[in-house]
Amino acid sequence: MGQPIIKVQICHEDFNLDNEISSLTKNHFDVGAIVSFVGLCRDEDSTLEALEIEHYPVMAKNEIQRIAESACSRWPISGIVAIHRYGKILPGENIVLVIAASKHRQAAFNGANYLMDFLKTRAPFWKKECFKNGDQGGWVSAKDEDDDALVKWDTDPNAGDIER
Repeated sequence: MGQPIIKVQICHEDFNLDNEISSLTKNHFDVGAIVSFVGLCRDEDSTLEALEIEHYPVMAKNEIQRIAESACSRWPISGIVAIHRYGKILPGENIVLVIAASKHRQAAFNGANYLMDFLKTRAPFWKKECFKNGDQGGWVSAKDEDDDALVKWDTDPNAGDIER
């Protein structure tokens, strides 16, 4: 396996899942598994007008790149994509895309999970809720379950390992 394809993008505009998968599989015939995750802006109880996402551009991109490289060094991943949007995101719109490609499914699942778990907790993004009634809900706090998800990667050096 050669060098993995790593794409990290932080953008205002929406992304296209099919195009991103194609970029990992076109002319890469050793790919046997693609795992993707798309995170959407949810509108619980139909009260949210939008989610405002802010970030530190260079810091966010560098941290996501570091996490993606770590995933590729941990499992036999042939390609990984991480796209995170910023700005005003409406309910139902895409926020984040993570794709991992590998010869085998378990490496792709582990790579995508690992990247998403770290992206959710360690990448410098801030989310502010804007409600339909005009109220500003303030900045969304990190959830305990997101931090808990990191424990398996930080404390168990064999978490998700597979035979290569």
